[in-house]
Amino acid sequence: MGRVSGKVVVVTGAGTGVGRACMKLFAAEGAKVVGGSRTQANLDETLAQVRAGGGEGIVVAGDLAADLGAEEVVQAAIKAYGRVDILVHAAGVGYSWMEKSPGSMNDVVSTTPDKWREVIGINLDACYLACRAVIPRMQAQGGGAIVTVASISGFQGLSVAHAYTAAKGGMINLTRSLCVAYAKDRIRANCVAPGFIDTPMVASVINLFDDPDTAERLAPMRRPGTAEEMAYGCLYLASDEASYCNGTVLVIDGGTTARQ
Repeated sequence: MGRVSGKVVVVTGAGTGVGRACMKLFAAEGAKVVGGSRTQANLDETLAQVRAGGGEGIVVAGDLAADLGAEEVVQAAIKAYGRVDILVHAAGVGYSWMEKSPGSMNDVVSTTPDKWREVIGINLDACYLACRAVIPRMQAQGGGAIVTVASISGFQGLSVAHAYTAAKGGMINLTRSLCVAYAKDRIRANCVAPGFIDTPMVASVINLFDDPDTAERLAPMRRPGTAEEMAYGCLYLASDEASYCNGTVLVIDGGTTARQ
């Protein structure tokens, strides 16, 4: 307990999945948490779980891929708590997005320009906007920590989901560039790269693990990870325990990429 005690943490994508798990875990570890996402009902549910565990926080609904979406979340954190010590950027869409937006997880040739821009906007532009909103505050207060949640698909080639893989690759290298640019300001920037995680983002394909042979091919541990396991990685990188981690890409994938 208390690994981020007294810190103010902004979590994007806080309505479900890894973002929700981070909100709950960081609050349990002593932080004041500020969650942002698109859907108010999901955020309210997350906040209720945070408070049920004795944590403190607020939530702000908005489009994080819009120019002012992330800025509104950061301003709410400043108004409520006076500072932002940590940003965990977990907002994004994955394979399940194709159920809401058919054609969004296709290969380049069959991805239309509007679908390409849509996925890049939600996954990569939102990361840029969140970092752009929080970094000046961290500079002014003398430092901070940024953790982005990308994917092992950011450094793997896939036959489909080309906008998604491009966005996640961009997130990884953006995070490493933030490390290079802002280390002088005592701002650390690190990245978690999940493998197959049992969250709503990949709900449409998680049943692949039901077949033992397929499960073994997908991950040596033969199971998907959990949102909580990703949150612990984010917690470590955001905490003072990781004080010499900067530009790190922490792969949490049950061994999926170890074969490659």
